Amino acid sequence: MTARPAARSRPPAIPPLPAPVPAPLPADLPGGPASFEAVAEFARDCFREPARDGGGGGRVGVELEFLVHDRAAPERHVPIDEIARALPPLPGGSRVTFEPGGQLELSGPAAPLAEAVTAMAGDLGLARRALAGAGLAPAGVGLDPVRPPRRQLRLPRYDAMAEFLGGPYGPLMMCSTASVQVNLDLGERPGVRWERAHLLGPVLVAAFANSPLAGGRPCGWMSGRQAVWERLDPTRTAPVPATADPAEDWAGYLLDARLMLVRDGPDRCRPARGGVTFRDWLAGRPGAPGRPPTLADLAYHATTVFPPVRPRGWLELRYLDAQRPDVWPVCVAVTYALITDDRAADAALQAAEPCRDLWSEAARRGLAVPRLARAAEACFRAALEALPRLGAGPVLTGEVAAFADRHVSRGRSPAADLIETVTRGPGHPPAWLTEGKDA
Repeated sequence: MTARPAARSRPPAIPPLPAPVPAPLPADLPGGPASFEAVAEFARDCFREPARDGGGGGRVGVELEFLVHDRAAPERHVPIDEIARALPPLPGGSRVTFEPGGQLELSGPAAPLAEAVTAMAGDLGLARRALAGAGLAPAGVGLDPVRPPRRQLRLPRYDAMAEFLGGPYGPLMMCSTASVQVNLDLGERPGVRWERAHLLGPVLVAAFANSPLAGGRPCGWMSGRQAVWERLDPTRTAPVPATADPAEDWAGYLLDARLMLVRDGPDRCRPARGGVTFRDWLAGRPGAPGRPPTLADLAYHATTVFPPVRPRGWLELRYLDAQRPDVWPVCVAVTYALITDDRAADAALQAAEPCRDLWSEAARRGLAVPRLARAAEACFRAALEALPRLGAGPVLTGEVAAFADRHVSRGRSPAADLIETVTRGPGHPPAWLTEGKDA
């Protein structure tokens, strides 16, 4: 089943949240003055792995976001305190945080593939069982299928972000989206992995598109989450333009991204206005904040830009929809294999090259696009060949093969299954709460 064409269907309009106006408190921040040279050096540092014990290049970090629902009343917004009280200690080392709308995030420590997946699976299993005991469930979907956005966290950063982004897509991004984020070591050739992560992006977006519902009905996109991100400020959400030098490209991206907010102290933020970029601020152009930017401002500015791939001394791949709790390991394993294994990458990149600019098409139609479906098949074959030599055991490799059989070989993104459950009519339990292995 394919998504509806854009001309007939758009994501349901949801009213924006009221925009708070934080009270500014003038104060400078530490860190010394910023400069164009400092931006260039900062960007170069983002492509240098931090010093640590042991060998580098082979680790992966997993960050899982989940929209948490009440099993008996899925349209109820579950308070963060209620979720936090239900969670047990997590022995695998996952850090628990919450996004502005109450999305639960588990961030596991970086480790070799098998260790990282095993540790996160154990922590998530404990969390799911504890949540189930409280009548709650982490939804395996990238965009809230039934609830309008409602912000729970009222931190200065989020106040300024909400006012800057506006509605309806700012509240949706902040409160109604969830993802699987894969973090990879830069390896000995950071530019190579950077290029691979970008080129493979549309194919992986299509293969794992899993957010087709909003307001209780199909929204016209296989990845409604990606559609929300596309409709935000493109100076901070579009892919980083690629030339020959990734650090130079990243520096240019940071300079040309619109300034989202200005910090006037550790706990004070105010939204920037008038489309001022960080380049404008450095140059002291009209409309720029009244004080010169510091190195601390530069570092903070980098945390407010959200391209599909972001360098931070490692690579953050931010373009994958949240999945059912038994499917996220497939996202991690395939992404890891295709970017870190040279043999797998060679085969995958050859197949993905014709799709490198199909970000929007991948989000809208997923694997219903023939070019993306063919590329995904080649990518999964390459990943399956690579996983045993990368330390993946038969269980994880089998999960990847099963996903390929169920979805990729049929040209069918996971989103298509969710659409079918909605079109069956009332009386069926929502698949995004019930599908997957038992907790």
